[in-house]
Amino acid sequence: MAYDDELADRVRELLAGESGVTEQRMFGGLAFLLNGNMALAVSRQGGILVRVDPEDVDRLLASSRAEAAVMGGRTMRGWLRVHATRLRTIELARWVSRGVEFAKSLPGKD
Repeated sequence: MAYDDELADRVRELLAGESGVTEQRMFGGLAFLLNGNMALAVSRQGGILVRVDPEDVDRLLASSRAEAAVMGGRTMRGWLRVHATRLRTIELARWVSRGVEFAKSLPGKD
């Protein structure tokens, strides 16, 4: 299954005002990077993967409908999966913003 083009377009719209944004196909999905750091990805499994501060993961899991991101049977620390059915416009904007803010906190790779 390929990633959801419509969801990718919605993410692009939300990132339109950000500088340093690039896109890269990864693992059958589409990653959005900020200054070379991955912020989030539209997943081929549906929904998005969002990069967050690893210190915030437990709190976010307890207070949202996100799930721990698992790839290859391994939990990816600092990444959350949000299913497409949970990505109304406001929720998507919040998750995109969270991924962007964390990516901005990292040293640029460009």
